[in-house]
Amino acid sequence: MAWTDSRPKHPTEVSDVPATDFDAERSYDDERFSTSEVFHSDRMKIVCGYFEPGQFIPVHAPDSDVAIIVRSGSGVVREGETDRSVGPGDVVVVPAGTARGVRASDEERLEATLVTAPQPTDAEHDPVREGIRRGEFDSRTDAE
Repeated sequence: MAWTDSRPKHPTEVSDVPATDFDAERSYDDERFSTSEVFHSDRMKIVCGYFEPGQFIPVHAPDSDVAIIVRSGSGVVREGETDRSVGPGDVVVVPAGTARGVRASDEERLEATLVTAPQPTDAEHDPVREGIRRGEFDSRTDAE
């Protein structure tokens, strides 16, 4: 279920607060990682990410910060040229303009919350779509 910016216009107004159940949103795709959008505004985007073993978000470098909070499973978060092994409870923050990618281990699923601010443009996600199409986590190194 996707949410849009529903903050009150005035502090005394009441509004719905974006909330979701991570388990209820769970959806896997045999072909590629899947996401369920929790919230988006012009300032940020929050998604629940679900990865089958070996699935990935290809390395790309949008002009936005991202926080990756691992809920379950294990994998690797690429931050620049560094691969960080991650597991439940780990939080990795990658600053805007820095190459980043997420890959589930080959042995188990990975579930994570991804918070991006501001949300990347469609053009900034072109390398993600291309990497998925080619089956390349990092086209800079996979082609070597």
